[in-house]
Amino acid sequence: MNGSHKMDWDKLRIFHTVAEAGSFTHAGEILHLSQSAVSRQIQALEDSLNVTLFHRHARGLILTEQGEFLFEATQSMNHRLAAAIARIRDSKEEVFGHLRVTTTTGFGSLWLAPRLPHLYAKYPELKIDLMLEERVLDLPMREADVAIRMKEPSQADLIRKKLMGVHMRLYASREYLNRSGTPERLEDLGAHRLISQSIKAQQVSAGAMFVQSLLTHEVRSLLTVNSYFGVLQAVRAGLGIGVLPDYLTEDFPNLIRVLPALQSNEVPVFLAYPEELRKSRRIKVFRDFVIEEIVTHRRKRRDTKDTAMT
Repeated sequence: MNGSHKMDWDKLRIFHTVAEAGSFTHAGEILHLSQSAVSRQIQALEDSLNVTLFHRHARGLILTEQGEFLFEATQSMNHRLAAAIARIRDSKEEVFGHLRVTTTTGFGSLWLAPRLPHLYAKYPELKIDLMLEERVLDLPMREADVAIRMKEPSQADLIRKKLMGVHMRLYASREYLNRSGTPERLEDLGAHRLISQSIKAQQVSAGAMFVQSLLTHEVRSLLTVNSYFGVLQAVRAGLGIGVLPDYLTEDFPNLIRVLPALQSNEVPVFLAYPEELRKSRRIKVFRDFVIEEIVTHRRKRRDTKDTAMT
């Protein structure tokens, strides 16, 4: 390798930040460098590689094809580095320190986050990074340490445990039903506003299929929101009848189930983490907490059912 192509780690780090930030100014803020310093470093990197890495547009920067190649490399370097750091930390084995948890926006904001006080009460020093997104993060590549997923993970080297099954059901607020009447049959749904995720939105297929089947009946008015949190808020505001996961009923007892014969197919909820974290105490603490919460959750739901039946 001749001297001119010796990799300058610092410039690569700056390049990676610029590619993610989409502008020199924004990257400068993240790196605590002036915009001109960032621009100079990128220019120097481009000169040493003898290519253009960014198209400069009025609206910001766009990677060239060569820029894309380099970004793929820095991206995978970043993951590798994070994985190595995580392994070094795991080898020290303690509960404290970072735990990166990923799950969907709906489950994370509506079920998991409200229960975290119980975990922090036991381990106040825990640092949790909760990553809520529909995209399935790569656990073996250590994009996250532990995941709660709405379908069985397909990757081979993961430890998985089924936590529970969820169904999508129809709910409305009492004030909405008092005002607009309660549908008795599926055909009555046409006279109401339906609130759901769009069938095009990234979501569990059972949910999308359920909504699709409801839309075969002429629905007068529709509101779609790309997260269950938004659907819930609209239902609570009395806007209509919403398609929501049944795990909400315990925390929002004023939601009233509509057309109780209708529900989606079961959505299985799995906890998964990489094989190599089998002995990690942080993972064990988190797993035990989630399982305990699920048991309590089941018991509460059974009790609600019993009281509803008496």
